[in-house]
Amino acid sequence: MSADSTVSPARVRWNKAFQGLQKMGRSLQLPIAVLPAAGILNRLGQPDVFGDDGLGWTNVSKVMTGAGGALLDGSLGLPLLFCVGVAIGMAKKADGSTALAAVAGFLVYYNVLRQFPEDCPKGSKVLPQIGCQVADGSGEVTAFVFQNPGVFGGIVMGFLTAYLWQRFHRTRLVDWLGFFNGRRLVPIIMAFVAILFAALCLWVWPPIGDALESFSDWLTGIGAWGAGVFGLANRALLVIGLHQFLNVPMWFQFGSYTKPDGTVVHGDINMFLAGDPNAGQFTTGFFPIMMFALPAAALAITHCARPQRRKEVGGLMLSVGLTSFVTGITEPLEYSFMFIAPLLYVVHAVLTGVSMAVTWALGVKDGFSFSAGLIDYVINWNLATRPWLIIPIGLCFAVVYYGVFRFAITKFDLKTPGREPEEEVEDVTKG
Repeated sequence: MSADSTVSPARVRWNKAFQGLQKMGRSLQLPIAVLPAAGILNRLGQPDVFGDDGLGWTNVSKVMTGAGGALLDGSLGLPLLFCVGVAIGMAKKADGSTALAAVAGFLVYYNVLRQFPEDCPKGSKVLPQIGCQVADGSGEVTAFVFQNPGVFGGIVMGFLTAYLWQRFHRTRLVDWLGFFNGRRLVPIIMAFVAILFAALCLWVWPPIGDALESFSDWLTGIGAWGAGVFGLANRALLVIGLHQFLNVPMWFQFGSYTKPDGTVVHGDINMFLAGDPNAGQFTTGFFPIMMFALPAAALAITHCARPQRRKEVGGLMLSVGLTSFVTGITEPLEYSFMFIAPLLYVVHAVLTGVSMAVTWALGVKDGFSFSAGLIDYVINWNLATRPWLIIPIGLCFAVVYYGVFRFAITKFDLKTPGREPEEEVEDVTKG
């Protein structure tokens, strides 16, 4: 009997489902990769940079704000990015027609939602196509409020696009409709599917949205504990590639902040970049870890390497440590010990949660458009609250990480880079 035949059907189904979740998690990284550009543009448009409080280039400031805001718009730009990203990432052999079908479907879905604004407050006058006029004699007009599933809606539309493109992109119609064969058919199908999905959202999203808002309020309300749990779960899910399922709702959907111009933004990152002084609960604590603690761990790994391999390992650790410090990209460093020494990764995940809790408890509030590296730290300095505290906190965590990593590696003889058995090194070198 072969090994394959001994695997239970339930195990096979679980493996397929797990692989699908990992694939979807990777597809969520595509739209997230656009956010650094949005964050930089948005930051340059702030009053203290190109605006009246900075260089005084008002028109340039407007251009930058508009450009960054287009990508960070929680009702159109950001959900559209996720829609296209998920569609391309989930469809096998996706091409330009996949993205076209995603855009066509999303625009239909978005505009159907915009046809049904929520009721104006009691006593207000409805101004068609404009908004609600307050009935206090001031003549003030507020914009209509619409159902906004946000990035969740974009992700679902992307998934539907991928499925339907996979199902119909090679479909052939009768001869007289031959022009619409294959890939040209999918955008048409998506337009009708989008209508149905928008109608469903109008019906089911209000209670779902209220429930998510209540959960967000609860998680925010428990303060440092909420931040700590998020940090621990974030690093734990990274092991299996599902961390984006946690990141996306917390960073781009949960919570809300109304900007001075009346625009409502959602998600911890968007709220921070929009100027919310209370945002940053689920981002701040990553700065001490990514800028200080993990580079210190890389130094400990270097010092624990065998003398004859220390120079080689030092070059590698210097590279991944600098990457973590400058950009906040930590995966190359984390994967260097994640599977070789899982005990160290467990400690790392727990200490990340501690960092999230400590920074929030001390009133530090910072955020990023891409990751918690030096670039975002410098760019967003003026938007942050008490950002200088990140440096002493980070140095403390650096000492802890260096001590813990060096002790654990030497005490338990963990086979981190540079400590592998000589025969393994020889085999790799010969290969």
